[in-house]
Amino acid sequence: MKKIFYLSNCDTCKRIIDELDLKKKGFEFQDIKTEKITAAQLDELKKKTGSYEALFSKIARKYKELKLNEKKLTEAEMKKLILEEYTFLKRPVILINDQIFVGNSKSVIAEAKAAL
Repeated sequence: MKKIFYLSNCDTCKRIIDELDLKKKGFEFQDIKTEKITAAQLDELKKKTGSYEALFSKIARKYKELKLNEKKLTEAEMKKLILEEYTFLKRPVILINDQIFVGNSKSVIAEAKAAL
């Protein structure tokens, strides 16, 4: 399976899609703003990463607005937040067969590029 969970209005996601040339490589695209991630999809991603924390974005504006940075969130709370609000999913999330690449750090993108 080749799939990317992303935001179509995110410049970083657009840059990564272009850099990895995903449109020409048969990827399925899911814009998480217009097509929300499902609980089943999130559970599958969690199986691949080992935790919801690995998928949770602590740099989302709402993270500080809701003062979540002052709390110790549980895995269940992180799952609930990601399902309720797309901004809490760290992005992009790139699936290449059995491999998963989460986030936009240079090292993660380099690993995804190597896997392609």
